[in-house]
Amino acid sequence: MAHSTFVSFGAFALSLYFGVSYCYFSIPLKIYPGKYNVSSDVNLTSLRRVALKSDGSGLSLASDPTGTVNFLDMVNNLQGDSGRGYYIEMSIGTPGQKLNILVDTGSSNFAVAAAPHQFITHYFNTALSSTYSSTGRTVAVRYTQGNWEGELGIDRVSIPRGPNGTITINIAAILSSDGFFLPGINWQGILGLAYPVLARPDSSVEPFFNSVVKQLGIPDIFSLQMCGAGLSASSTTDTTGGSLIMGGAEPTLYRGSVWYTPIIEEWYYQVEVLKLEVGDQNLNLDCREYNMDKAIVDSGTTLLRLPVNVFNALVEAITRSSLIEEFSSGFWEGTKLACWMKGENPWRFFPKLSIYLRATNTSESFRVTILPQLYIQPITDVDGTLDCFRFGVSSSTNGMVIGATVMEGFYVVFDRTQQRLGFALSSCAVSDGVALSEIEGPFSAADVAADCSGGPLKEPLVWMISYALMAVCALALLILLLMLILPCRCGNRNGEITDESSLVRHRIK
Repeated sequence: MAHSTFVSFGAFALSLYFGVSYCYFSIPLKIYPGKYNVSSDVNLTSLRRVALKSDGSGLSLASDPTGTVNFLDMVNNLQGDSGRGYYIEMSIGTPGQKLNILVDTGSSNFAVAAAPHQFITHYFNTALSSTYSSTGRTVAVRYTQGNWEGELGIDRVSIPRGPNGTITINIAAILSSDGFFLPGINWQGILGLAYPVLARPDSSVEPFFNSVVKQLGIPDIFSLQMCGAGLSASSTTDTTGGSLIMGGAEPTLYRGSVWYTPIIEEWYYQVEVLKLEVGDQNLNLDCREYNMDKAIVDSGTTLLRLPVNVFNALVEAITRSSLIEEFSSGFWEGTKLACWMKGENPWRFFPKLSIYLRATNTSESFRVTILPQLYIQPITDVDGTLDCFRFGVSSSTNGMVIGATVMEGFYVVFDRTQQRLGFALSSCAVSDGVALSEIEGPFSAADVAADCSGGPLKEPLVWMISYALMAVCALALLILLLMLILPCRCGNRNGEITDESSLVRHRIK
């Protein structure tokens, strides 16, 4: 729960006013239930057999063939696409029940369906697992799209195409949900890979990857390749969608160097965005606009989501540089599709989009660039004569979310040991021989503020400051009341005023 306190002091009179408001804690998740085709599998014949070994700094080396984790076993262990989500197969309970679990770097609970639902084919039956035990605690999570409720339990989990070994982890058994499971999906749960502070009902619920690192002794690093870029509209089947490498980074899954940006705070994977460009046009906004109130990297969000001012500036810049003279506002707002005659290539009408991230050398930056093929996304055809597309960018009231629209162009390394995120060109972000993403740098960051992430205070910090202010308010109010009450010994004592107008729901989306 988030608590907020407001204190104002007049020039000649002292007035004390504080309120407590409750809000749901929401986590980004936006899955479009459409059908897509994934481009051809990457040629992996040259893959090396890579095993895990720590070099002392948390990075994994490819020098120990007797290591406990084989990266080759994890290559192509994801299925799905950005529209329906990327998921990995897991075996849960004893005996093992196999379920597909959505990979989500924007939340921290490991949660699985534990009751029938019309949109899923099977679920985790806790009664059939001899090792499942309930903690007796309830849990509820609200996402940008959908929510679920259930009970917390503990059980054993293994990943057929993951690190060797079985671990004992916290499981949220989903007993009811609304808008969470959608038509056309092929997953039955969610794997939250963010930090403990986002876990529900509180941070004492150890997230899945924290348990993996602790129990299997692997480095605190994972990396993610999402291969849904350049989708065509005709497929109805799921194919290999990418790779989740636990314990390090697999060099055969990316091209060139890995560029790192600091993780600003360990809750979401929060980064610092310095500027955006459309083609060669700088949007010329204060860099704090891009990080208002945070900028995060989230595999569970389908689109690139931008703060309202940034989104409006980006659409205006695309409109200016696009070769299309008139365009329906519904396309930009996500309510309408744009269609072309079948076989016509619409991407030549649109510019590239670039995001500048602060480098680990804070005086420098680097930019990640996506081609129109990643943000003008094929959805369906009409009567076999038209190909239709959606806009892979949307507005957000709660910060920038670098979702699958961008991530599909890159191999992303979540180096939690050194508190940094790495971006490299993904080996599968290629369509018809054309690379769909670019990375360039370093660039000087001298022309931007020293700290661009100075948005509204984050929830955990707000709690601490709020409690401190509440204590100050209570003390000052007590003194004021004593001054007013003691002389006349009359009146009622009321120590709290709740400002209902300050109630903010769904603050984090």
